[in-house]
Amino acid sequence: MIDPSRIPQRRVRWRGARRIIRSIHPPIDLFEDIADPADWPLLLAAEQKTNPRLMESLGALDLVPPSRRVGGPGASWLMAPFTHVSTDRPSRFTDGTYGVLYLARRFGTALLETMHHHARFMARTHEPPGWTSQFRELVLELDAGLHDLRGGDAGVAPALDPDDYGPAQALGRALRTGGSDGVVYPSVREPGGECAGLFYPDVVRNPVQGRHLDYHWDGTRVDLYRDAGSGEVFRVAVGR
Repeated sequence: MIDPSRIPQRRVRWRGARRIIRSIHPPIDLFEDIADPADWPLLLAAEQKTNPRLMESLGALDLVPPSRRVGGPGASWLMAPFTHVSTDRPSRFTDGTYGVLYLARRFGTALLETMHHHARFMARTHEPPGWTSQFRELVLELDAGLHDLRGGDAGVAPALDPDDYGPAQALGRALRTGGSDGVVYPSVREPGGECAGLFYPDVVRNPVQGRHLDYHWDGTRVDLYRDAGSGEVFRVAVGR
């Protein structure tokens, strides 16, 4: 197991960080309209009496400590990764029992990371070639002290394996349990790219929607993306 005490912490400030998500989920009114999360429990208790489907929409709110919840415009994009979790959807730094918000320093890195995972889904479900799901680009500001895996230390290399997430998940759990806000790490899909995996929503702010994107699946990989606003189509170089 990777020793968490060997990993240095560094302040990471990224203006214009990028996150790309599916476009299918509408904003959650409670997160968007009620800016003060301290008001949520009472409002939630009252709403549940007339709207039993509310919890399905909100997800597991108790997975986010009250002091770390965020509200107001754009809050749904920050809260959703932490309240809608499942062991059927593990990722690099979580086994799916808690949430992680992933973002990249640059658009190109976020693009290649999400295309890789979308291609894996398309291959598993044997989807035919063609234009597929629409995604949306989010532009955010990151300012946090994160555990830094970018130094090239051979001791943390297992956490950056392109396919085996076991060591990274064990490390993520240990760091989160120890009070970490998250990790910053080199992208394994774009050489030179940088990513962050955040354990709480309050270390990013000012999420703004950017472009809507369509991905094209050629039967083997995602080879094209389209800016849905302008209609421009771009070919993507092969990633890892």
